[in-house]
Amino acid sequence: MGGLITPRQAIPRALHEIAEAVGSRLIGDGRVAVSNVASIDSATEEDLVFVEDEKHLAAALQSKAGAVIAGEFAAAASCSKPLLISDHPKLAFARAARFLREGSPLEVGQQQGKIHATAVIHPSAVLGTGVCVGERAVIREQAHIGERTRIGAGCAIGAGVILGRDCEIYPNVTIYRGSTLGDRVIVHAGAVLGSDGFGYVRDRQTGHYEKFPQVGQLVIEDDVEIGANTTIDRGALDQTRIRRGAKIDNLVHVGHNCQIGEDVIIAAQTGLSGSIVIENGAVLGGQVGIGEHATIGEGVMLGGQGGVLPNKILRGKGVAFWGTPAQPLRQYLKQLATLARLAKKD
Repeated sequence: MGGLITPRQAIPRALHEIAEAVGSRLIGDGRVAVSNVASIDSATEEDLVFVEDEKHLAAALQSKAGAVIAGEFAAAASCSKPLLISDHPKLAFARAARFLREGSPLEVGQQQGKIHATAVIHPSAVLGTGVCVGERAVIREQAHIGERTRIGAGCAIGAGVILGRDCEIYPNVTIYRGSTLGDRVIVHAGAVLGSDGFGYVRDRQTGHYEKFPQVGQLVIEDDVEIGANTTIDRGALDQTRIRRGAKIDNLVHVGHNCQIGEDVIIAAQTGLSGSIVIENGAVLGGQVGIGEHATIGEGVMLGGQGGVLPNKILRGKGVAFWGTPAQPLRQYLKQLATLARLAKKD
Protein backbone atom coordinates (compact mmCIF):
# COMPACT_ATOMS: atom_id res chain seq x y z
CA MET A 1 0.00 0.00 0.00
CA GLY A 2 1.26 3.48 -0.79
CA GLY A 3 0.50 6.86 0.69
CA LEU A 4 1.81 8.98 3.51
CA ILE A 5 1.13 8.40 7.18
CA THR A 6 -1.19 11.10 8.45
CA PRO A 7 -0.84 12.27 12.08
CA ARG A 8 -3.32 11.03 14.62
CA GLN A 9 -6.22 13.43 14.58
CA ALA A 10 -8.00 14.47 17.73
CA ILE A 11 -11.56 13.19 17.79
CA PRO A 12 -14.38 15.57 18.80
CA ARG A 13 -15.89 14.43 22.09
CA ALA A 14 -18.86 15.51 24.13
CA LEU A 15 -17.90 16.80 27.56
CA HIS A 16 -19.93 14.15 29.35
CA GLU A 17 -17.75 11.50 27.66
CA ILE A 18 -14.56 13.30 28.68
CA ALA A 19 -15.78 13.74 32.26
CA GLU A 20 -16.45 10.02 32.53
CA ALA A 21 -13.11 9.11 30.94
CA VAL A 22 -11.01 11.29 33.27
CA GLY A 23 -13.10 10.95 36.43
CA SER A 24 -14.17 14.60 36.69
CA ARG A 25 -17.46 16.16 37.79
CA LEU A 26 -19.31 17.97 35.02
CA ILE A 27 -20.99 21.33 35.60
CA GLY A 28 -22.91 22.68 32.61
CA ASP A 29 -23.93 21.35 29.21
CA GLY A 30 -22.38 17.93 28.69
CA ARG A 31 -23.36 17.93 25.02
CA VAL A 32 -20.76 20.57 24.20
CA ALA A 33 -17.98 18.95 22.15
CA VAL A 34 -14.27 19.73 22.07
CA SER A 35 -11.61 18.20 19.86
CA ASN A 36 -8.30 19.38 21.27
CA VAL A 37 -6.44 20.92 24.21
CA ALA A 38 -4.74 24.30 24.32
CA SER A 39 -3.35 27.06 26.51
CA ILE A 40 -5.72 29.73 27.79
CA ASP A 41 -4.25 32.35 25.45
CA SER A 42 -4.44 30.26 22.27
CA ALA A 43 -7.69 28.36 22.88
CA THR A 44 -10.60 28.31 20.44
CA GLU A 45 -14.18 27.14 20.93
CA GLU A 46 -13.06 23.61 20.03
CA ASP A 47 -10.41 23.48 22.77
CA LEU A 48 -10.25 22.40 26.39
CA VAL A 49 -8.08 24.33 28.88
CA PHE A 50 -7.17 23.85 32.55
CA VAL A 51 -6.37 25.94 35.61
CA GLU A 52 -4.70 24.73 38.80
CA ASP A 53 -4.76 28.05 40.63
CA GLU A 54 -7.84 30.14 41.40
CA LYS A 55 -6.06 33.32 40.36
CA HIS A 56 -6.10 32.10 36.72
CA LEU A 57 -9.76 31.07 36.72
CA ALA A 58 -11.12 34.38 35.48
CA ALA A 59 -8.78 34.35 32.48
CA ALA A 60 -9.86 30.81 31.61
CA LEU A 61 -13.56 31.63 31.88
CA GLN A 62 -13.12 34.72 29.71
CA SER A 63 -11.11 32.84 27.08
CA LYS A 64 -12.51 31.42 23.86
CA ALA A 65 -12.14 27.85 25.16
CA GLY A 66 -15.11 25.55 24.85
CA ALA A 67 -14.67 24.22 28.39
CA VAL A 68 -12.39 24.43 31.43
CA ILE A 69 -10.92 21.80 33.73
CA ALA A 70 -10.41 23.27 37.19
CA GLY A 71 -10.21 22.46 40.88
CA GLU A 72 -13.01 22.56 43.41
CA PHE A 73 -12.49 26.32 43.76
CA ALA A 74 -14.30 26.77 40.42
CA ALA A 75 -17.44 24.87 41.38
CA ALA A 76 -19.27 27.98 42.60
CA ALA A 77 -18.21 30.18 39.69
CA SER A 78 -20.99 31.93 37.80
CA CYS A 79 -20.47 31.40 34.09
CA SER A 80 -22.03 29.90 30.99
CA LYS A 81 -18.91 27.92 30.09
CA PRO A 82 -19.02 24.20 31.04
CA LEU A 83 -16.62 23.09 33.78
CA LEU A 84 -14.95 19.79 34.61
CA ILE A 85 -14.12 19.75 38.31
CA SER A 86 -11.15 17.63 39.40
CA ASP A 87 -8.95 17.24 42.49
CA HIS A 88 -5.95 17.25 40.13
CA PRO A 89 -6.79 19.48 37.13
CA LYS A 90 -3.43 19.10 35.38
CA LEU A 91 -3.61 15.31 35.51
CA ALA A 92 -7.23 15.34 34.29
CA PHE A 93 -6.16 17.65 31.45
CA ALA A 94 -3.38 15.26 30.41
CA ARG A 95 -5.79 12.33 30.43
CA ALA A 96 -8.35 14.30 28.45
CA ALA A 97 -5.71 15.11 25.84
CA ARG A 98 -4.91 11.43 25.48
CA PHE A 99 -8.59 10.51 25.29
CA LEU A 100 -9.17 13.05 22.53
CA ARG A 101 -6.13 11.84 20.62
CA GLU A 102 -6.75 8.12 20.89
CA GLY A 103 -10.54 7.86 20.92
CA SER A 104 -12.50 4.86 22.05
CA PRO A 105 -11.07 1.34 21.65
CA LEU A 106 -13.67 0.57 18.98
CA GLU A 107 -12.75 3.55 16.83
CA VAL A 108 -9.03 2.92 17.27
CA GLY A 109 -9.51 -0.66 16.14
CA GLN A 110 -11.23 0.54 12.99
CA GLN A 111 -8.33 2.75 11.91
CA GLN A 112 -6.62 1.67 8.71
CA GLY A 113 -2.88 1.09 8.68
CA LYS A 114 -0.73 2.54 5.91
CA ILE A 115 2.55 1.24 4.56
CA HIS A 116 4.50 3.76 2.50
CA ALA A 117 5.54 2.54 -0.94
CA THR A 118 9.24 3.12 -0.16
CA ALA A 119 9.25 1.15 3.10
CA VAL A 120 11.22 -2.12 3.05
CA ILE A 121 9.59 -4.91 5.06
CA HIS A 122 11.02 -8.43 5.19
CA PRO A 123 8.49 -11.11 4.19
CA SER A 124 8.91 -12.88 7.54
CA ALA A 125 8.06 -9.76 9.57
CA VAL A 126 4.62 -9.80 11.21
CA LEU A 127 2.58 -6.57 11.28
CA GLY A 128 -0.58 -6.29 13.35
CA THR A 129 -3.82 -4.63 12.30
CA GLY A 130 -3.63 -0.89 11.77
CA VAL A 131 0.18 -0.64 11.71
CA CYS A 132 1.57 2.41 9.88
CA VAL A 133 5.07 2.48 8.38
CA GLY A 134 6.60 5.68 7.00
CA GLU A 135 8.76 6.32 3.97
CA ARG A 136 12.15 4.56 3.74
CA ALA A 137 11.64 2.70 7.00
CA VAL A 138 13.19 -0.78 7.15
CA ILE A 139 11.77 -3.72 9.11
CA ARG A 140 14.03 -6.78 9.21
CA GLU A 141 13.28 -10.49 9.37
CA GLN A 142 11.16 -12.00 12.15
CA ALA A 143 10.24 -8.60 13.58
CA HIS A 144 6.80 -8.43 15.21
CA ILE A 145 4.92 -5.12 15.20
CA GLY A 146 1.84 -4.86 17.41
CA GLU A 147 -1.55 -3.49 16.45
CA ARG A 148 -1.85 0.21 15.65
CA THR A 149 1.85 0.88 16.17
CA ARG A 150 3.26 3.68 14.03
CA ILE A 151 6.81 3.63 12.65
CA GLY A 152 8.13 6.91 11.29
CA ALA A 153 10.19 7.72 8.22
CA GLY A 154 13.71 6.35 8.08
CA CYS A 155 13.41 4.03 11.07
CA ALA A 156 15.47 0.83 11.19
CA ILE A 157 13.80 -2.06 13.04
CA GLY A 158 16.24 -4.94 13.48
CA ALA A 159 15.77 -8.68 13.13
CA GLY A 160 13.62 -10.26 15.81
CA VAL A 161 12.57 -6.95 17.35
CA ILE A 162 9.22 -7.06 19.14
CA LEU A 163 7.12 -3.89 19.35
CA GLY A 164 3.89 -3.94 21.33
CA ARG A 165 0.56 -2.34 20.54
CA ASP A 166 -0.08 1.39 20.12
CA CYS A 167 3.59 2.36 20.10
CA GLU A 168 4.73 5.62 18.50
CA ILE A 169 8.19 5.36 16.91
CA TYR A 170 9.21 8.73 15.50
CA PRO A 171 11.48 9.24 12.44
CA ASN A 172 15.03 7.92 12.24
CA VAL A 173 14.87 5.71 15.32
CA THR A 174 17.14 2.65 15.24
CA ILE A 175 16.17 -0.43 17.23
CA TYR A 176 18.83 -3.15 17.20
CA ARG A 177 18.07 -6.82 16.71
CA GLY A 178 16.42 -8.75 19.50
CA SER A 179 15.13 -5.75 21.44
CA THR A 180 11.66 -5.90 22.99
CA LEU A 181 9.31 -2.95 23.55
CA GLY A 182 5.99 -3.25 25.36
CA ASP A 183 2.67 -1.55 24.66
CA ARG A 184 2.20 2.22 24.27
CA VAL A 185 5.91 2.96 24.19
CA ILE A 186 6.88 6.33 22.68
CA VAL A 187 10.35 6.73 21.15
CA HIS A 188 11.30 10.14 19.80
CA ALA A 189 13.38 10.92 16.73
CA GLY A 190 16.98 9.78 16.50
CA ALA A 191 16.98 7.45 19.51
CA VAL A 192 19.15 4.33 19.30
CA LEU A 193 17.97 1.33 21.30
CA GLY A 194 19.83 -1.92 21.92
CA SER A 195 23.28 -0.97 20.63
CA ASP A 196 26.45 -2.59 22.04
CA GLY A 197 27.58 -1.53 25.47
CA PHE A 198 30.99 0.07 26.04
CA GLY A 199 32.76 -3.03 27.30
CA TYR A 200 36.41 -3.96 26.68
CA VAL A 201 39.10 -6.12 28.27
CA ARG A 202 42.69 -4.86 28.31
CA ASP A 203 45.53 -7.18 27.38
CA ARG A 204 48.18 -6.37 29.99
CA GLN A 205 51.00 -7.53 27.76
CA THR A 206 50.19 -5.50 24.66
CA GLY A 207 48.07 -2.75 26.18
CA HIS A 208 45.44 -3.36 23.50
CA TYR A 209 41.72 -3.67 24.21
CA GLU A 210 39.55 -6.62 23.20
CA LYS A 211 35.81 -6.22 22.90
CA PHE A 212 33.85 -7.98 25.64
CA PRO A 213 30.83 -9.88 24.27
CA GLN A 214 27.70 -7.72 23.95
CA VAL A 215 25.09 -10.41 23.36
CA GLY A 216 22.43 -9.54 25.94
CA GLN A 217 19.02 -7.99 25.39
CA LEU A 218 17.19 -4.72 25.83
CA VAL A 219 13.68 -4.94 27.30
CA ILE A 220 11.48 -1.86 27.56
CA GLU A 221 8.18 -2.37 29.36
CA ASP A 222 4.76 -0.75 28.82
CA ASP A 223 4.10 3.02 28.85
CA VAL A 224 7.74 4.10 28.68
CA GLU A 225 8.67 7.30 26.84
CA ILE A 226 12.18 7.84 25.45
CA GLY A 227 13.41 11.24 24.30
CA ALA A 228 15.07 12.34 21.08
CA ASN A 229 18.66 11.19 20.45
CA THR A 230 18.74 9.10 23.60
CA THR A 231 20.82 5.90 23.51
CA ILE A 232 20.17 2.75 25.53
CA ASP A 233 22.62 -0.16 25.34
CA ARG A 234 21.58 -3.78 25.50
CA GLY A 235 22.99 -6.01 28.21
CA ALA A 236 26.45 -7.48 27.82
CA LEU A 237 25.43 -11.04 28.74
CA ASP A 238 22.05 -10.46 30.40
CA GLN A 239 19.44 -7.68 30.10
CA THR A 240 19.17 -3.96 30.21
CA ARG A 241 15.60 -3.33 31.40
CA ILE A 242 13.51 -0.16 31.49
CA ARG A 243 10.45 -0.85 33.61
CA ARG A 244 6.85 0.26 33.23
CA GLY A 245 6.11 3.95 33.09
CA ALA A 246 9.69 5.26 33.12
CA LYS A 247 10.16 8.59 31.33
CA ILE A 248 13.56 9.36 29.81
CA ASP A 249 14.34 12.81 28.38
CA ASN A 250 16.36 13.80 25.30
CA LEU A 251 20.10 13.14 25.04
CA VAL A 252 20.30 10.59 27.83
CA HIS A 253 22.69 7.63 27.75
CA VAL A 254 21.88 4.38 29.57
CA GLY A 255 24.74 1.87 29.65
CA HIS A 256 24.62 -1.90 29.40
CA ASN A 257 23.00 -4.02 32.16
CA CYS A 258 21.26 -1.03 33.77
CA GLN A 259 17.99 -1.69 35.57
CA ILE A 260 15.62 1.28 35.54
CA GLY A 261 12.61 0.96 37.84
CA GLU A 262 8.95 1.83 37.40
CA ASP A 263 7.95 5.49 37.04
CA VAL A 264 11.55 6.70 37.13
CA ILE A 265 12.18 10.18 35.67
CA ILE A 266 15.52 10.92 33.99
CA ALA A 267 16.14 14.45 32.68
CA ALA A 268 18.24 15.50 29.69
CA GLN A 269 21.98 14.90 29.28
CA THR A 270 22.18 12.38 32.09
CA GLY A 271 24.73 9.60 31.66
CA LEU A 272 24.53 6.19 33.31
CA SER A 273 27.49 3.80 33.30
CA GLY A 274 26.99 0.05 33.16
CA SER A 275 25.16 -2.12 35.70
CA ILE A 276 23.42 0.73 37.54
CA VAL A 277 20.17 0.15 39.43
CA ILE A 278 17.65 2.99 39.59
CA GLU A 279 14.77 1.90 41.84
CA ASN A 280 11.08 2.74 41.45
CA GLY A 281 10.03 6.38 41.53
CA ALA A 282 13.51 7.90 41.57
CA VAL A 283 14.01 11.29 39.88
CA LEU A 284 17.30 12.25 38.20
CA GLY A 285 17.85 15.88 37.22
CA GLY A 286 19.64 17.12 34.12
CA GLN A 287 23.30 16.34 33.49
CA VAL A 288 23.52 13.79 36.28
CA GLY A 289 26.44 11.35 36.03
CA ILE A 290 26.45 7.96 37.76
CA GLY A 291 29.35 5.51 37.99
CA GLU A 292 29.09 1.79 37.35
CA HIS A 293 27.36 -0.58 39.79
CA ALA A 294 25.83 2.32 41.76
CA THR A 295 22.31 2.11 43.17
CA ILE A 296 19.82 4.96 43.43
CA GLY A 297 17.16 3.93 45.94
CA GLU A 298 13.39 4.12 45.67
CA GLY A 299 12.03 7.66 45.55
CA VAL A 300 15.44 9.34 45.74
CA MET A 301 15.69 12.76 44.06
CA LEU A 302 19.10 13.54 42.57
CA GLY A 303 19.57 17.19 41.60
CA GLY A 304 20.95 18.52 38.33
CA GLN A 305 24.66 17.93 37.67
CA GLY A 306 24.82 15.57 40.62
CA GLY A 307 27.54 12.94 40.52
CA VAL A 308 27.46 9.47 42.07
CA LEU A 309 30.67 7.47 42.45
CA PRO A 310 30.91 3.83 41.29
CA ASN A 311 29.41 1.26 43.68
CA LYS A 312 27.80 4.02 45.77
CA ILE A 313 24.29 3.49 47.20
CA LEU A 314 21.92 6.42 47.78
CA ARG A 315 18.91 5.68 50.01
CA GLY A 316 16.05 7.77 51.34
CA LYS A 317 12.60 7.94 49.78
CA GLY A 318 11.78 11.58 49.12
CA VAL A 319 15.29 12.71 50.09
CA ALA A 320 16.99 15.19 47.75
CA PHE A 321 20.69 14.70 46.99
CA TRP A 322 22.93 17.28 45.34
CA GLY A 323 26.50 17.90 44.31
CA THR A 324 29.48 15.73 43.36
CA PRO A 325 29.87 13.39 45.07
CA ALA A 326 26.13 13.52 45.76
CA GLN A 327 25.04 14.03 49.36
CA PRO A 328 21.80 15.00 51.12
CA LEU A 329 20.80 18.53 50.14
CA ARG A 330 20.88 19.90 53.70
CA GLN A 331 24.44 18.66 54.18
CA TYR A 332 25.45 20.02 50.77
CA LEU A 333 24.05 23.48 51.58
CA LYS A 334 25.86 23.54 54.93
CA GLN A 335 29.13 22.86 53.14
CA LEU A 336 28.47 25.68 50.69
CA ALA A 337 27.72 28.04 53.55
CA THR A 338 30.94 27.05 55.31
CA LEU A 339 32.97 27.63 52.14
CA ALA A 340 31.34 31.03 51.72
CA ARG A 341 32.31 32.02 55.28
CA LEU A 342 35.89 30.84 54.73
CA ALA A 343 36.09 32.84 51.52
CA LYS A 344 35.02 36.02 53.35
CA LYS A 345 37.77 35.53 55.97
CA ASP A 346 40.38 35.54 53.22
